[in-house]
Parts: sequence; C-alpha cells; structure tokens
Amino acid sequence: MEIGETAMWWPQSTLDYLGFVIGMLVLMYLGRHAAHGAIRALCAAFGDTCTRIASAVMTAQERLSQRNREVLLELGREQTERSIEREFHRVNATVARDLSGYPGLNRRIADQIQRIDEDFRASIDVPPTPPAWTQAVTAVANVPSTGDPVVARILGDIHKTIQNSEKSAIEAYRKASQKRHLLLQRMLPFWRKLSQILEQVGGTVGGLAERAEVIDRQMDTYEQIRQRSDRASRMLASSTMTHFIASSFVLLIAVLGGFVNFHLIALPMSEMVGATSYVGPVQTSDIAALVIILTEIAMGLFLMESLRITKLFPAIHSMDDTMRKRLIWASATILVTLACVESSLAYMRDLLAADREALNQVLAGVASAQPELRWIPSVGQMVMGFVLPFALAFAAIPLEAFISSSRVAAGNLLAVGMRFLATGLELLANFVTSLGPMFVHLYDFMIMIPLRLEQAFSTRRPMGRRSGGRENQPAEV
Repeated sequence: MEIGETAMWWPQSTLDYLGFVIGMLVLMYLGRHAAHGAIRALCAAFGDTCTRIASAVMTAQERLSQRNREVLLELGREQTERSIEREFHRVNATVARDLSGYPGLNRRIADQIQRIDEDFRASIDVPPTPPAWTQAVTAVANVPSTGDPVVARILGDIHKTIQNSEKSAIEAYRKASQKRHLLLQRMLPFWRKLSQILEQVGGTVGGLAERAEVIDRQMDTYEQIRQRSDRASRMLASSTMTHFIASSFVLLIAVLGGFVNFHLIALPMSEMVGATSYVGPVQTSDIAALVIILTEIAMGLFLMESLRITKLFPAIHSMDDTMRKRLIWASATILVTLACVESSLAYMRDLLAADREALNQVLAGVASAQPELRWIPSVGQMVMGFVLPFALAFAAIPLEAFISSSRVAAGNLLAVGMRFLATGLELLANFVTSLGPMFVHLYDFMIMIPLRLEQAFSTRRPMGRRSGGRENQPAEV
C-alpha cells in the first residue's frame, strides 16, 4: 500500500476523528471478552515464564552452591594434607637431628651420674676407727712405772709414737678428703652441662608433644572435611575469604611495587633501546622494561616452586631432587643477575636525571652547581633497583593463595547473584500476574461510555417489562 492510500484511511477532520474514535470504541466494546481473555492469558503466560526461569535459575544456583561446596572441601582437604605432611616432615627432622642419638646419650648421662654419685658418696665417708692393737699399746703406756726411769722412758716413747702415728693418719685422711672434694668441685661444670643437656632433651620432647597435638587437631579437621560436615564447610569458607582478602591486598602492593619498578628502569631503557622505536602505540623501551619485570616474576615463581613453597606447576614438583636443585640455582642466578641489571639501570637513571638538570640550567643561563650529598639518592635508587626484583619474586606466594581462593569467592559471588536474579524474577512474575486485572479494568475504563449505555439499557429494560405487565392486568372490581 502506498503513502497516498494510507493517508486516505487516516482521519483528516474533526468529524473523521470523532467517527474514528467512536468506531474504535465500538470495536473494543464488541471484542471486550476476547480482549479480557487475551490480557489475562498474556499476563499469566509472562508470569509463568518468569516463574519457570526463576525456578531454573534457583536450580542452577543450588547446583553451583553444591559445586562450590565440593571445590571448597577439596581445596581444604588439599591444604590440610599439605599442613599434615609439613608437620610430619618437621617431626622427622626433629627426631633425626635431636633424638637420633638419644639412647646412647641417655646411657652416657646415666653412667656419668652414677660415677659422680659414687665419688660423692666415697668423699663423705667417716674416718676409719683406730686399730685394736693401739688400745693394747695405750694400756701398756698407761701402766704406772715402778720408779725405774728406763721403763718410764720406754713407756713414754711408746705413747708418743702411737699419738704421732694417729695424727699422721688423720692428717693423711684429711688431705685425701680435701683432694676428693676439689675433684668434685671441678666436676661441677660437668654437672651443669648434663643438666642443660637434659633440659634441651626435655624441650625437644615437649616440642614433639606440641607438634603431636597440632597434628591431632589437623587430623580432626581432615576427618571432618572427609565427612563433608557443615562445620568444616563454614570454617573453610571463612578461611578462604580471609585468604582472598589478604592475598588481594598483598597482590595490590606487588602491583604498585611493579609500577614503581617499571618507572625506575623505563628512562634508562629508552636510552638503551631508543625512544623513537614503537611497537604499535607503545614504545619499545617500555616493552623491554615490562619484559624484565615479568621475567623477574617468572623466576620468582620458578624459585618458589622449586623450593616447594607453592604448587602452581605440578611438573616442577614431579622432578627429582637433583633437577630441582639445579632449577633453584638457575632461577636464583637469573634473579640476582636481573637485580644487578636493575640496580645499574637505576644508577644510570640518576645520572641521566642529573645531566638533564645540568642542561636545563645551562640553557637557562644559570651556572650549574653540584649539590652536596649527591650520592645519597644514587645509592637509594640502586638499593631500590636491587631489592624490588626479590620483592616481586615473593609475589608467587600470595598469587597462589589468590588463585585458589578466587575460584571459591567468584563461585559464591555468582551464586549470590543468581539467587538475587531468581528472587527478582519471582517478584516480577507476581507483579505481572497482578497486572492482568489492572489492565482489564483499564480496558473497561477506555470503553466506559458503551458499558454505561449497556448498563442503563439493561436496567431500564426489566422495569419496562414490569410496568407493561401491570397495564395488561384486568381492573379490580
């Protein structure tokens, strides 16, 4: 149909508009029941569709929550196994280092203590009793002389001899006891050393007992994880969110450190590579500086994997100890080399900044002056250029925690979003279903005039019928 033909059907005057409106009202009045049914059916269909979509979303959310719970439990199981394995390695190292010679040490300590005790007991023995014949000699010496001077002198000599012998024996015994006490006093440091050894052994045994308690608690947690209990799920969810927040914060710090490191070496790299070379809209020097920083991060990842601190690359963990040690030395060597390169680039950056400042002073007609303590910022930049690569290397630890926890955090966030979506769809379904009667009343409002006429005609017609019936009745006599 052409535009002229369409314009012929469109009303051109007020009467045409009035006739068009009346015709539309008549059509709407005649199709009122069908329109009501169509409005109700459309609203019901839309509401049912929203309800079905909400049910499907809720089913998907439940499956996602179950999947997140399985992932969380599996992650917690793996971390608990790693913790238990690490504790057993520590216990093994402690036993091998401190308690491997404990039986022999205990036997030597016991023998030494027994000898010290025997010596001490021997050193405090009471003096021996005088022999029995001394009593006889003493009795002979006490026999009264008969006045014979020879007999008296002989008896006196015997008495003096006995006394001198007794004094000599007692003096010799005292000297021997004093010597023995001196020997025991010299052994006092050995006693203290033995006491210290016993205290160290007691501390080692106590440390093993504490580690045994830690292993018991971790085994209880492991059993709860294997049983898939709700308590384990709540505990792991809280721990995972804590790890996610902490690792995100540390990674943000690492990104800021990489940004500082990039600007520290970008200027000297532009002098080395060339400031006029571009790869697309990016300078080649910026790409070179970024490659150096990414290489440092990669070497840090390899170093942490080789040290078995992180577990991002299973191929590195499956290597034998010889290859793993070689990888450790290679990664550490490359990392130290790159740190030295960055330190030299930082020094070169300070020199370039000083040259530019001197050039600006010459162009401004000001005599260039060398400030005092000019070496302090140079040393600071060199130290920063050497330390930042190692700081970026340790970013592998929070990176592993972020990767392992972000999966659970993203799953939980997606599950919450799906739940909100399902709730919104259910509310929308209820709202659309309730809109059906409102649209029906709105439709009736648009055809209010024909409906009023119908109502008035329906009300007047029964009244006419009743009045006609009274006129046809015979008059009462």
